[in-house]
Amino acid sequence: MRIIFPGPIALALLLIAAGPLATHRPARALVAAHRAPLFDAGPVAAGLRTVGSVAGVVPESSGLAPAEPAGTYYSFGDNGNPPRLFHLNATGHLLGTVDVGAPNTDWESLSRDFRGNYYVGDCGNNKNERRDLAIYRFRPDHPGSVGAIRFVYPDQKAFPPAPEQRNFDVEASLWRDGKVWLFTKDRGQQRISKVYTVPDQPGRYTAKLVTSLAIPGQVTDAALRPDGHRLVLLARGELFVLDGNSWADVLKATPRQFSLAGAGQTEGAAFKDNQTLLLTTEQGAVYEYKLP
Repeated sequence: MRIIFPGPIALALLLIAAGPLATHRPARALVAAHRAPLFDAGPVAAGLRTVGSVAGVVPESSGLAPAEPAGTYYSFGDNGNPPRLFHLNATGHLLGTVDVGAPNTDWESLSRDFRGNYYVGDCGNNKNERRDLAIYRFRPDHPGSVGAIRFVYPDQKAFPPAPEQRNFDVEASLWRDGKVWLFTKDRGQQRISKVYTVPDQPGRYTAKLVTSLAIPGQVTDAALRPDGHRLVLLARGELFVLDGNSWADVLKATPRQFSLAGAGQTEGAAFKDNQTLLLTTEQGAVYEYKLP
């Protein structure tokens, strides 16, 4: 086989077609110019619409929460990634990053209160053996000032418990009424999501077991509609909706189950408006989902 090298004229034409050589730009400029790559999700369930991608932007997006200004969101990567929030618009375009002054042992959830405080749940617990569970409270405008809410479960006696009793992994949380509400991922039987609370103030606590929800899946995120009358628990390839006239009624409601078949490993959920969810997956897709 012969390898033919282009002559000087052909080489010059190739260089002109390729454009100017890339030059170094500051990281800030790169963030501003970044566009998320197109994500081809393939066929998905009814009600789902692909609107963007965080592939190549957020490493294994593991949660989603509203940010300021309205219509923007924070996401993050879980264990093995830096303690960093990614500020995104509703299509996954990167607006900036926030480095939080707390370790990321296994971040899995993010929520905020009405005063602008955020609560990142470092309580991923795949093997149900962690003794260092924490929620970190901070403000994005002062991310180095972090308060730790450390806690244990009142009903966990073994680390880890027997396989069928492994229901102490939390990937979903939300803030309400001065408390952080935690929803477990039932790795043992995929049957029950236990609901715990801890105060939203830094300190050491024994979490309070409030109730258990009949969720035949593994919960990966939680989103509460702003009026407090609808709770969505996201799971892998499905979601569960609980409605009520009060928070107490919501927690007593029978969950309605909806398929997200074809969406991938759904990990992040936030309300875009009262009837629309924004969803992210570990594979990088960004979806809108119209709730029934």
